[in-house]
Amino acid sequence: MIIASFLVILAAFLIVGLASARKATGERTDYYLAGQTVSPWLTGLSAVATNNSGYLFIGVIGYTYATGLSAIWLMFGWIIGDYIGSTFIHRKLRNATGVTNEASFASVLSRWHGEDFATWRRIAAVVMVLFLGAYAAAQISAGGKALEGVLDIDPRIGAATVAAMIIAYSIAGGIRASIWTDAVQSISMLVALIILCVVAFADKGGIGGAFASMMPLDDGRYMNLWPEQSELVGTGGLAIVFFVLGWLFAGFSVVGQPHIMVRFMALDDEKNMQRTRVWYYSFFILFYILAAGLGLLSRLFLPELGDTELALPRMALELLPDVFVGLILAGIFAATMSTADSVVLSCSAAITHDLTPARMEHPYLLKGATAAVTLGALVIALTGTQSVFTLVILAWSTLAVAFAPLLTLYALGRKVSEFVAIGLMVGGIAIALIWRYVFEWHGGIYEGLPGIAIPLIVGWFLSRPATKAELSDSPLESPAE
Repeated sequence: MIIASFLVILAAFLIVGLASARKATGERTDYYLAGQTVSPWLTGLSAVATNNSGYLFIGVIGYTYATGLSAIWLMFGWIIGDYIGSTFIHRKLRNATGVTNEASFASVLSRWHGEDFATWRRIAAVVMVLFLGAYAAAQISAGGKALEGVLDIDPRIGAATVAAMIIAYSIAGGIRASIWTDAVQSISMLVALIILCVVAFADKGGIGGAFASMMPLDDGRYMNLWPEQSELVGTGGLAIVFFVLGWLFAGFSVVGQPHIMVRFMALDDEKNMQRTRVWYYSFFILFYILAAGLGLLSRLFLPELGDTELALPRMALELLPDVFVGLILAGIFAATMSTADSVVLSCSAAITHDLTPARMEHPYLLKGATAAVTLGALVIALTGTQSVFTLVILAWSTLAVAFAPLLTLYALGRKVSEFVAIGLMVGGIAIALIWRYVFEWHGGIYEGLPGIAIPLIVGWFLSRPATKAELSDSPLESPAE
């Protein structure tokens, strides 16, 4: 019954994705941006599904299982930081996409003020191929873990299944297939989390009973709101402030994620950005509350769990009838696929439009690049050894420090030279990697904080306000929200 319900729901995702092919025109802007015709509710659900990936279902729930209530700072900081970025960047990026008529994230940034930063664009494409590839591998790996956790099947089979489905519907419908399936996947993910959460609380005597059972765990430390000293850099209140500020920058890092920002680039009209945000944050907050709750509850049902990233599927097996276990498994698969297909398409756009000397325009070349990227990510997933959480955080922070400083300066009306733009990207990556691998401070303060903040401050002094003539050719002339 588990396999039957899982396969039925999975087949529904595939049919929705393949159905989108009927609207495909074969043009590059249609393949990568759906012709900028996506409605606000579809954009919002698609963006939240892409953002809340296997990282949420596998990584965040496992992190909460291990650290307890203090993991809530991840949720708090992430949502606030994400919201701050959306208030002044998303709409301008949507406008810039229309003005430049470009189809990839890097191409839009490289032509923001009408110039063409060709060298910057190619370096950006290399960064995207490397780290979006690792990101896609993490999502595919998460799908394999879910299948292993529920059905005890070789995780390589699950990973290969995720890759095969992504290739099938992404090649058929491009980003439109990704967006359509994202919307269906968002709803299925939400239903799966709500069902499990309700059943788990009921089993422990309601919310009060469950929290009373959690209080004694880890000698009372499990329900401590503040992070343990071992998670901080330094001591006292300042260390906690930097800990929370680090997660806030993790949320702000969304503006540097090509696979999420391309959703807002595909919106039908920049005037609909406010409506899009309502859909996006409504689902976003609900997802995080449910994931944090399930992460905490999982310690009550699985106190001796070895691999914490299997907390969700193991708990579903413990509590739910087979038909709903199939739904949970499909929900996790949906989460991994909704991010993986988006990452694969952004990586494909970087190859066909930003990296090669001449742009690839033929539909077969675009689809061939998508298939090649997916297969490459599958190989990394099958041979890699790092956890989903570690891989996603590494890719997320590197993409953020590479692109967020420049995009933020553009949104604030600043103009930089190509040399400075390259310096901001390379410098941000170097700072983040040194922070993580040399100082090893990333456990207490997210490496994106120094990786974004330092290049942003330096970039402000090395840039100047754009002139009226430059603004007339840029998206900055658009009316305020």
